[in-house]
Amino acid sequence: MRHLRIATFNMESLDDRLGEGDFADRVAVLRPQIQRLRADVLCLQEINAHGPTKKGPRGLPALDQVLAGTETEHFHRVVSLNRGGVRPSDRHNLVVLSRFPVLGHQQLWHDLVEAPLYRPATVQPRPHAAGSVEWDRPLLHVRLALPGGRVLHVVNVHLRAPRAAFLSGQKTEHGRWHSVGGWAEGFFLASLKQAGQALEARLLVETILDGDPEALVAVCGDFNSDDREGPLRTIRGDEEDTGNGHLAPRVLVPVERSLADSQRFSVIHHGRRVMLDHILVSRPLLGWFLGAEAHNEALGDELVSPATIWGSPDSYHAPLVAEFAVPRGENISPAGRRP
Repeated sequence: MRHLRIATFNMESLDDRLGEGDFADRVAVLRPQIQRLRADVLCLQEINAHGPTKKGPRGLPALDQVLAGTETEHFHRVVSLNRGGVRPSDRHNLVVLSRFPVLGHQQLWHDLVEAPLYRPATVQPRPHAAGSVEWDRPLLHVRLALPGGRVLHVVNVHLRAPRAAFLSGQKTEHGRWHSVGGWAEGFFLASLKQAGQALEARLLVETILDGDPEALVAVCGDFNSDDREGPLRTIRGDEEDTGNGHLAPRVLVPVERSLADSQRFSVIHHGRRVMLDHILVSRPLLGWFLGAEAHNEALGDELVSPATIWGSPDSYHAPLVAEFAVPRGENISPAGRRP
């Protein structure tokens, strides 16, 4: 047997356009976290991009600096693009890094689910017609070639956070809402974005499994949703929800369920430990599963810490990694890695 490690990490607006010392602190903290993962496949969220000019090509210089000197620096790389599909967005890109060759990739942004139409109720004057409610980011689907001829499907996701979406005229310049009704409608729109993109992710998984019921699938990232909330349930497709045992082979299983309750968290929110980052795997990939790790030992509180620590270099999301044993005859690990 040889080992395959798949990891996900929200690096929280990784950007080198900070003070020189500030970003050096981020590199000093984040690089060991990347090394510790020992990942063969790594899904990253919130990677910012920029270039030498405002309208020119954009690179990922901050990520390049974090990865410099690590094994991951030389991995194959796939990066999400902006709505025009021309270059990465300036903020919050998805990145997949892989030891294995990339067979193909696609990003989905309303390709399987059309943007819902909605006419705001609290905006004054009220619009005459409904407008599109679009997702904030795409999904990134990458197909990787495992030695032995198997294909690994990796889907990198970053669903909308449950924070009220912008509504024209409903917020002050200081970020305060004018009314509870305006905030409630903004919160509804945020929920619609999150639920809609979760549906698109599930329909992508359906497409993959329609083509190959034995497909090795890992849906990874920041879901901004815990195990029993709607978006995660939508993507998992549990038997208890469908009521159909014949659909059990299509269920995706969260690997963190193998962790003890005391270790099952990737974010601390005002003292409450929650699991918002997940790796969901198909049943065939689950057959290779050995165990999961949540690297949350040094995690700070995402609400309390920023108010008490100036310029913290940490991410307030813990990396999550899953390890799999690849059957004999499908050796994927390079020489020298532990069996």
